[in-house]
Formats: sequence, C-alpha cells, structure tokens
Amino acid sequence: MTENQPLTILCLASYYKGAAFLQTAKQLGCTVLLITRENMAEEPWPRESIDEIFLMPKLQTIPDIIYAVSYVARSRAIDQIIALDDYDVETAGMLRDHLRLPGMSQSGARHFRDKLTMRDLAHDAGIPVPEFTGVFNHRRLGEFMERVPPPWLLKPRSEASAMGIQTIHQPDQLWPVLEKLGDRQSYFLLERFLPGDVFHVDGLVEDGKPLFAEAHQYARPPMSVYQGGGVFVTRTLERNSTVARSLRALTKRLLKALGATRGAFHAEYIRSQADGTFHFLECAARVGGANIAEAVEFATGLNLWVEWARLEIAHLRGRPYQLPEQRAHYSGLINCLSRQEYPDLSAYQDPEVVWRSDKKQHAGLILSSPDAERLQSLLDEYSQRFAQDFLAVLPPQEKGP
Repeated sequence: MTENQPLTILCLASYYKGAAFLQTAKQLGCTVLLITRENMAEEPWPRESIDEIFLMPKLQTIPDIIYAVSYVARSRAIDQIIALDDYDVETAGMLRDHLRLPGMSQSGARHFRDKLTMRDLAHDAGIPVPEFTGVFNHRRLGEFMERVPPPWLLKPRSEASAMGIQTIHQPDQLWPVLEKLGDRQSYFLLERFLPGDVFHVDGLVEDGKPLFAEAHQYARPPMSVYQGGGVFVTRTLERNSTVARSLRALTKRLLKALGATRGAFHAEYIRSQADGTFHFLECAARVGGANIAEAVEFATGLNLWVEWARLEIAHLRGRPYQLPEQRAHYSGLINCLSRQEYPDLSAYQDPEVVWRSDKKQHAGLILSSPDAERLQSLLDEYSQRFAQDFLAVLPPQEKGP
C-alpha cells in the first residue's frame, strides 16, 4: 500500500472505549467505521471522527457479525479491523481471517483471550505460571487437587479480568459447581491460588518485541477488589527498581511466547509470597481498562490509544513507527464505586491531582508527580479517605456481553 493511499479502519467496540484511537485514525486521514452494541449507541463517541456507526445487538454472534462486516465491505474497502475492547479481540481475528486482512488471526487472538492457551504457551517458554489444569477429564482434575494444595481458582477461560472467578477450598466443593456448569465446564480452568502482590505491565508491541512497557503495582489484587469490594489503586513503579526491570524482562519473553504481532498489551503477574517469584497471570491484546491508559499518559506523556493508532496506520502505509519523547514522572490511579450518584471530589485538592472521574456512581482520581515517595504517601492517604467518603459495594458481575 502506498503512503498516501486512503485507508479505511473498522473498529469493534462492545463497550465504550478507544475514543482517542478513533480520533487519531481520523486525524491521520483514515475513513473510520465503528461497530458497537445497540445499548452503546448513546455513549459520547467522538462522532466528528467517525464516518459511519453500525449497531448490532451483540458483536460476538456468529454468523451475524461475519454477514454484517462482509456487507459493509461490499461498498467500503476495509484495510484493517481493530478490536477496541477485550471481548472483541477474537471476533476481530476471525474477521481478519475471513476478509484476508493483515494482523492477528483468530488462532493468534486466542493466545490473548483464552487463559488456558496463554498459560500453556507461557509454561512452555519457561515462564513461571501458577499450577493449572484444563477442566476436561474428571479423574485428572481429582489428581490435580490431590497433588496441588488448596485453595484453587476456577476461572473462565475467556472472560475479562477477574470476572466469573470462583474460589474452591476443597474437592467436594468443585463437583457441584461443574455439574451446574454442564456442557460449559470445559470453558474453565482450575488453578492454584497463590497469595502475593499483583503487578501489571502496559505498553505497545511490534513483531513480538515491546516498543514501550510501563510497570505498575496494584495496592490490592484486582480479584479481591472485584469480588469483595474496595478501593482500586495502582501506581507506577520506580523505573530503575529491580522489580520494574524484572517485569519488563519477563514481559519481553512473554510477548514472544504468545506470538504478539502489533498493538497495545496489558499483562498481569503475581509475586508469590512464598518465594518472591513472579508468576504470569494473563495478557490481553488491548489497552488496560479502569483508566490505566490515562494514568500511563500522566506519568509518561504517552497516550496508548493514540500511539496504537499511529503504529497500526504506519504499518499499513509501509512507514516506520517511532515512539514520541516521554517524561519520567510517576502516576497513581485510585477509584471505587460510589454511594453518591455524582460524588463530590472537591476536598481532594493537592497539586498532584491531575484528573477527576466524571463517571456516574464512581469516584476516581489520578495523581502525578516526579517524586515516587510523595505519590505513594498521597495514595495511602487518599485510599483511606475514599473508603470513608465514597465506597459502595455491589455484587460482582457474572459475565460480559
């Protein structure tokens, strides 16, 4: 494809996200198409940057999505399909295969959606992973529980983040759960629960190599916040620390093992309390959720959505992609469900506060500073105040769209 040839980018979004990607693609001269769910139609999409919006009840229904995108392709020459949400990653791969477009195939997309597949690949590459087994043969499940000490986590293989995870404390607890799952039990895996601190690395990858990787630590594991309620906090790690360097090195090995092609990624690891070893948990081919992208931007000046769009379009035009210059600040993200419909955050006035959430029933802030210790001190203080001022707890959602 020549450098100046017009491009058409079709984006899939089961949820409202990726506005900056859409805006950047339009600014770079692309025709931008969006397919989203009908109940996302009224979200504040950047409509001035979208040439056409198509609505469907659900984007994962086959063959409906194939028919719909193939119909669109009759009158519009689609050059690339991008999944803006985790739930659309495999769908985008399938559609690329169907329309013979470049990028990650459906089988490659499973490496970033199927938690069993990604564990197998990481384990085969010598990357530590909590002991696990697929939920297939019941005899082998019993042998796994005899060999591996409890508790165990029963995880959906293709849900996002901590959604749908159940904790199993003894073998007799597992069998009724599997009976209830019926024919869907093979869509789960059983994994040893490892207590420890949880970390994430967010960045951009091209041809299996990380172009940019920023390491962070959660104050509490996302699963405990998701299932038990609480204040969600994550912060940038000191970049020259042993922990940050170890996580970046591990992520480099991981992306190669998973066969990453091009785009954004969000990888999670747990550091075992028992021996301090980092174990791989999961990796998604997307920008991290819960405003992590904004936190990365306030720390580094790099917007992952914008740079992902620049990376994809540079590749399609046959041009090299170059990262922008970055700054070396630190950021912290804090948010929670709120008892108030629109919580009043005006009491949080430290100059390090650089962003405030305007989402209904949510309280959220991002803090940024060149001083990592100052940032940590504020996050400790604010998390306690958030729990008193705003925190509401709702039952966790069972599954996605």
